[in-house]
Amino acid sequence: MPSTGGHMSDIVTERYVVESKQSAAHAPLACSTQHCAFPLHGNHVCVWSPKDPSHQLLTLQGHHHLITAMVFGNQIDPLLLCSASEDYIIMWNMDECREKALKGLTPRGTVLGSPLQTVLCLRFSPDDRALAVCAGNKISMMDVEKQSVLVELKGHQGSVTAVEFCPWQAHTLFSVSEDRSFKVWDFCVGSLIYSSSILTAYPLLNLLINEENQQLVTGSADGQLWIFSLMEGHHYHCVAHVDLRKKKETFTTRRMMTEQYGLPEGHQYHCRYEVDKRGEAEATFPVLNLAHCDLCLPDSQGGGLAPECTTCIWIGSSTALFILNLASFELEAALHLKEFQSLSVQVAGSCAVMNEPISAKAVCILSSMFGSKIAVLEISLSALLSAQQCPRAGRMLSVLASSCVLPTSPLYFGIIKEKFPKLANTKRHAVKSAVEHRPLVFHTKVKSSGYTSAPHMAMFSPKTNIKHNNRRSSKYKNNYKCKEYSESFLPRNLIRQVAVAQAPVAVTCLQFSGDGQQLACGLGNHLSLVFDASLSGAPAAFSGHDGAVNTVCWSHDKRWLLSTARDRTLRVWSVPRTEFVMLLAADAFPKPVASAQFYYMDTFILLSSGPEFCLLKYHIDLCRDDIRRYKPKSRYKPIFRLPTTSAADITSLSAVNDFYSHIILTAGRDRTVEVFDLNAGCSAAVLAEVHSRPVHRICQNKGSSFIAQQSLAYNLFLTTAVGDGVRLWDLRNLRCVRCFEGHPNRSYPCGVAFSPCGKLMACGAEDRHAYVYEMGSSSFLYRLAGHTDTVTEVAFNPAASQLYLKCIVLVLCCSGPY
Repeated sequence: MPSTGGHMSDIVTERYVVESKQSAAHAPLACSTQHCAFPLHGNHVCVWSPKDPSHQLLTLQGHHHLITAMVFGNQIDPLLLCSASEDYIIMWNMDECREKALKGLTPRGTVLGSPLQTVLCLRFSPDDRALAVCAGNKISMMDVEKQSVLVELKGHQGSVTAVEFCPWQAHTLFSVSEDRSFKVWDFCVGSLIYSSSILTAYPLLNLLINEENQQLVTGSADGQLWIFSLMEGHHYHCVAHVDLRKKKETFTTRRMMTEQYGLPEGHQYHCRYEVDKRGEAEATFPVLNLAHCDLCLPDSQGGGLAPECTTCIWIGSSTALFILNLASFELEAALHLKEFQSLSVQVAGSCAVMNEPISAKAVCILSSMFGSKIAVLEISLSALLSAQQCPRAGRMLSVLASSCVLPTSPLYFGIIKEKFPKLANTKRHAVKSAVEHRPLVFHTKVKSSGYTSAPHMAMFSPKTNIKHNNRRSSKYKNNYKCKEYSESFLPRNLIRQVAVAQAPVAVTCLQFSGDGQQLACGLGNHLSLVFDASLSGAPAAFSGHDGAVNTVCWSHDKRWLLSTARDRTLRVWSVPRTEFVMLLAADAFPKPVASAQFYYMDTFILLSSGPEFCLLKYHIDLCRDDIRRYKPKSRYKPIFRLPTTSAADITSLSAVNDFYSHIILTAGRDRTVEVFDLNAGCSAAVLAEVHSRPVHRICQNKGSSFIAQQSLAYNLFLTTAVGDGVRLWDLRNLRCVRCFEGHPNRSYPCGVAFSPCGKLMACGAEDRHAYVYEMGSSSFLYRLAGHTDTVTEVAFNPAASQLYLKCIVLVLCCSGPY
């Protein structure tokens, strides 16, 4: 009977409750766009329509034993329902059964056969002409019209629990089993195409085919999910592995920390782990059901996702329902049944979910694990998402500066003339050279004699008759076109391979100059090398560090090269002279410098030391004392320091130097990423639980001067951690928009890089390959071979798309002994 005292709320509404005479612990459930089906009293099939609650409950009788499986067909006209028990497999035509029931007649179905074993799963083909019957470890393909068995598929070592037809490949069937593997079949000829290895220690219970991304999703009894790529040439490559319990903890922690971030100073982080878990046992979430979830809600008002991020699935479990984003592999919402105490079913034994096609609602059927009740719930997606989405910052952040620099900002030192302490010997040396070979006079009232001041020089003379006939400018002029990348232009073949040293040595870091003409790399043997972009000729060597080089960074004007090393020193080098011009000694900061770079169009040096980052205003003086040439006259001055909110050591730091930007990104050892706005001089946002391990690299989409991008694309950045893949984030909404886990990276920190067009991402891997991904897909596009060890660093040439139209030059590095 319909529920009269059920729970009513903005999120969940209990639409229908029925109590059976038999236990409903593992009752088979089925949903279609307009109907719900469930067994009543063990052997009766009940069909209820959520669209018309006043419509009478349709009861179909024909089975004499306990019903073990049921499924709706894929076609609407006519809508078919198939049910199976130990005695019969019966197919019902919903329209005919409804007409007979209205006339007072007993609806009858069509008996397709009698199974020899217990049927655990039924599935119609996309055209409803074939039916897959899973009984024991066999799959029987039946012709619905002829009511005959076409072929039997044998190969599983355990009972088959779920099957799915491939929507885009005819005669292809996928199956999972209690033997903890999945198989791919050609059911037309009855042959096995692919058999996976054992995935887990627990049985696989469910299966879903995502046609949009061409992926296979399967879930196990211990709450684990695996996503495999079904694209041609990927050979069923594992795209991601998801642990529901860990994802749920991460989802809860992010919400809690985001709410705490808005608290007053001194109240943040003090209760990060003060969640009262007394009396609660650690529970797993068995995957009872997988279903498509359509989230077509506006991003700004409805609390939903942007249209490009709506590929999600429902995951039904015993105590909760989850919405998983298949792009970022993150939970968008978690609905726990215990939070709604008025619901008739608190612990489910079986579950079925279906999205309503028009309205932003979903229908869920639950059967009680420890009782005999079956409940039909209606879930409002908009209310669920708006209640559980993390609150955003007060204003939308952007890498591109949208306002002038405030007088109170530390960046204000970059737009005014900094008053460095004058060096006396430098001034006397300049005056001496100015008055050389001139007679001295001592008239104090002489207004301007020309003796005590440097002679006037023309510092700048504008040229009005410039002819653009030089080779470089004409080359750029003819080739500067925003060409779209296609697969024919992508790097697929090894062009040149260069040994950086005679003995095996690790290449620890590398970076192209802004014009793409030079490539700098740091080595484990204390050297920094600068190659020509074509990797031809002898490189320029920069020697001076006493430890392995950790960082190399070009200045915007390509004159200076910055490097840090394990000797805890920072050096700035003159690229034309191949000599260092400024030194930050090991005792300049209390902790080692983890990251350093030029910032704000070479105005500052930005570096991190321990839990804080620092801005240095510097001045490089190329003049050398003839006696103490080893001592450079360049100087620096710290002008701003700011610690992270959690006081955790900074593991990586990133900021844009190619244009003026107020945003700085830092990653901490507490697995957070913090966004700082230096125009305001404070922290702007904190992203909690970014990875399962500390982030070792942040990579921003800095673009290139040789190809145009949309302005919003500069708000994307990548983070990577050992064993947790690469994640793409959007600074505007502080969300992970995609996750890339298709490359092996379990123990060694591997680098990542954006392509100049911003449409590709490359990363290193431990299988001696470099992987290239498209931003719109979590499956890798292709991979590059040629190395004999772990690929630790990757870099795109920012100018290659214009200078060499046949390919994009991608340089890879291999790890080796220090």
